[in-house]
Amino acid sequence: MLLPNNQRHPPKLSSDPNGAGSCRQMTDDQDVLSIGSSIPTHPLGIKPLGNKYFASGKDARRSLGTLQVLPDEMLMQLLEYLGQRTLRLLGYSCRFLFASCISDDLWKSIFLESELRCKSSFEWRGTWRATVLGFSADQKIQIDCGNVFSDVLHRPFVCSHISLGRYTINIPAVNAISRFEDLTYQDFAAKWSNKPFILTECIKPWPAYQSWDTQKLLKLYSNVSFRAEAVDWSFTTYCQYMSDNHDESPLYLFDRKFAEKMKLNIGNGEGTAYWKPECFGPDLFQLLGDERPAHRWLIIGPERSGSTFHKDPNATSAWNAVIRGAKYWIMFPPSALVPGVYVSKDNSEVTSPLSIAEWLLEFHAEARQLPECREGICQAGEILYVPSGWWHLVVNLEAGIALTQNFVPKSHIADVLAFLKDRPEQVTGFKKDVTDPYGLFVDRLREEYPGLLEDGLNQLAERQAQKKRRWDIVVGKTTVEEDQPQKKSTGFSFGFGFGDDEDEIP
Repeated sequence: MLLPNNQRHPPKLSSDPNGAGSCRQMTDDQDVLSIGSSIPTHPLGIKPLGNKYFASGKDARRSLGTLQVLPDEMLMQLLEYLGQRTLRLLGYSCRFLFASCISDDLWKSIFLESELRCKSSFEWRGTWRATVLGFSADQKIQIDCGNVFSDVLHRPFVCSHISLGRYTINIPAVNAISRFEDLTYQDFAAKWSNKPFILTECIKPWPAYQSWDTQKLLKLYSNVSFRAEAVDWSFTTYCQYMSDNHDESPLYLFDRKFAEKMKLNIGNGEGTAYWKPECFGPDLFQLLGDERPAHRWLIIGPERSGSTFHKDPNATSAWNAVIRGAKYWIMFPPSALVPGVYVSKDNSEVTSPLSIAEWLLEFHAEARQLPECREGICQAGEILYVPSGWWHLVVNLEAGIALTQNFVPKSHIADVLAFLKDRPEQVTGFKKDVTDPYGLFVDRLREEYPGLLEDGLNQLAERQAQKKRRWDIVVGKTTVEEDQPQKKSTGFSFGFGFGDDEDEIP
């Protein structure tokens, strides 16, 4: 679950008497770090609220009339209910409302409700507002809003211009994700199935790595429609958007039917685009055949695009192979308390800042200090492994192309069985006619890997017994043999940090 606009965590903005719109991040163990040098002046001249106290002249907010009683957050929420004609007319009434009504977040919502929403091909004109209204670059209105002071209006601009480099350099050695040229399956199964790592040579033989780039894909698939979050756009339209947008959170092309759309052959053999790395061993979800949930995706996006903190679906593990570009990853094990990420008791809802940039501004320095933190950069030609249950945030440091696949290694069979059995309401990706994913998976395992299934079910039973023992300790209900004295538990504190427990609150 994402926070509404009025509940977003704002970065700590500092006053800039020069009007440059600088922003500073305060941390407990660092001096004030100015990022003003990387943030250009807002094109309309809008400034952070703190600058108001250093400015002379009229404050544009005084022209709002009775709307002055509304905080900026509430005003922006009110504007979300207006149509494009009303929003345009209202924006011409004063400078503060012009600065508010031109917000591209508002026009993105209008786009998604317009007839353009259903079109796969159209001309992207640089902003959501210009695209909806059909404006060319020379029709852009330039009104001086230098007397508009608002964190709500200035913050998205700051977030869309922060320098990602300052968060991805100087990675502490203890945090660095391990890197290898390659791994054998034996090493993976024995030592590395529960830890993230990067392989630097594994995917370089892939034809996709050797030949794909944006221009090659554009030539071959210009009219093919791909899913980019809430829209289905032709690759031509998406490439226009990717090369010319200033969104705080750019749309991410994330298509699970790409192989069929692109008519790709996947797997070992002549004429294939790529194949599953051998080091991960058997993928147990392959036993489900056509009934397996969605599991592979083509990912394309511009700089700043990516995914906020999440765990992969159905307790699966994953690999993510970078074909072009570079991705920054920051990761935490299942039991970690990730700064700025709030999880419901049943793990069904995750609440975090609305954008990757906001999390970096507000929480990155704190997160980097945690002993569980793992981070690294995956370059083109490299592949990163995400273990089951690990929290991860990923952001493109430049425009890029990637392939990813979720899978079930033998070492995580108990995790997947537990998820399918205990959290059926959170199971995703299966076709509607698959009504019992847990039962289906158990049946297929019983046919092909009966010994492995038995081991997995035994692990589940042991986990349940451990949970009960821990609960009994908490409530003081311990069972002992009659000839043994009952010992009082000491040194135990109530919590959920028990490694593989399914009821952990990260």
